[in-house]
Amino acid sequence: MPVTDIATRVHDHGWRLDPIVRSLLDTDFYKLLMLQLIWKRHRDVPVTFSVVNRTRAVRIAEEIDEGALREQLDHARTVRLSKKERIWLAGNSFYGRAQIFEPAFLAWLADYRLPDYRLGRRDGQFVLEFEGSWAEVTLWEIPALAIINELRSRAAMRGLGRFSLDVLYARAKAKLWDKVERLRRLEGLVLSDFGTRRRHGFLWQRWCVEALKEGLGEAFIGTSNVLLAMDSDLEAIGTNGHELPMVMAALAGDDAALRQAPFTVLDEWSQAYGGNLKVVLPDAFGTAALLRDAPDDLADWTGFRPDSAPPIEGGEAIIAWWRARGRDPRDKLLVFSDGMDVESIETTHRHFAGRVRTSFGWGTNLTNDFVGCAPDARSLGPVSLVCKVTRAGGRPAVKLSDNPNKAVGDPAEIARYLRVFGAEGFQAQAVTV
Repeated sequence: MPVTDIATRVHDHGWRLDPIVRSLLDTDFYKLLMLQLIWKRHRDVPVTFSVVNRTRAVRIAEEIDEGALREQLDHARTVRLSKKERIWLAGNSFYGRAQIFEPAFLAWLADYRLPDYRLGRRDGQFVLEFEGSWAEVTLWEIPALAIINELRSRAAMRGLGRFSLDVLYARAKAKLWDKVERLRRLEGLVLSDFGTRRRHGFLWQRWCVEALKEGLGEAFIGTSNVLLAMDSDLEAIGTNGHELPMVMAALAGDDAALRQAPFTVLDEWSQAYGGNLKVVLPDAFGTAALLRDAPDDLADWTGFRPDSAPPIEGGEAIIAWWRARGRDPRDKLLVFSDGMDVESIETTHRHFAGRVRTSFGWGTNLTNDFVGCAPDARSLGPVSLVCKVTRAGGRPAVKLSDNPNKAVGDPAEIARYLRVFGAEGFQAQAVTV
């Protein structure tokens, strides 16, 4: 793939609309895996997804033109799966399994378009919501976040001259390459790109992926971005996300069903996908609660992705749980992906070396680390922007998280979930990305 001169591209384009979303595959792989499961089992469940800026000090609606946001959202609704993309999804092997996507699902996806949205403003923030059936709405999450983040980048760079942009990207490239040189000294490192949702821009994410492919060699195993995986001949990486247990919990009829909801999700996932796709995301309602109530056979799954707990503490708790059930952690996998950067990757990798297999999903700090790169004082720092299920089946949806600062939901429902699941192991940490 030819390397794009990003500075020239940013400076010279004169189109009225420069599309941010170029393909339905410009999304995370786990969204397609989850979508197929949702489409088969829960397609008509009514849900609402809402964009939330957890970095409240940044007033995004004052940085981005609302008209430009509407244009990008409207353009994303015109994008369809191409014939080439459908053939690739049907014929490619993922996680060692051929034809992971069923023909009937791909036929449905071929006619799919993103549904309508609601957009407003409140207190310097955009109020952006997507409401409808779960199968229709869920794919909005990643493009919505990518659009807002790239529009912020464009707004921050507006007015920079050709040479200022050249310096900006040269510094960002050098900053990333310094990280690459540190990471390739880690023996046995396994790393992938998880940076789509909060990237600086599509072209920059593509540059980062190609740089890691060359700079890390076999240590770089792929990208969560399906389009980039296809175009760069890389593995598409991803398993499942918080929306599955959040929706199933919201649909639960009583406290007993609520407590069982995470395991209902895992049972459905196990029936749909096997092998290396059997990776547990444990923290939707607290890792300690899930480990406390989990059936022993969950210890036979490939691994865990401890998302919001501190990496070392979260990993140690899972290793202890495996050992208590007679499993050898050296046969298991821990995937770390929450706000990782070169320092935390180095520390975590060295801590667990030889004790458990580890893999790292490198996200925002890979694809949106421009702090200190601008040739003037303007800020290009990322924000912690998420798009979460906020209602399902007419009820509020909740995510507790091992980090209480990441909790999402109606306060009364959060209190109920805490009564059911408890708060063991919760540790408040600043949310930066």
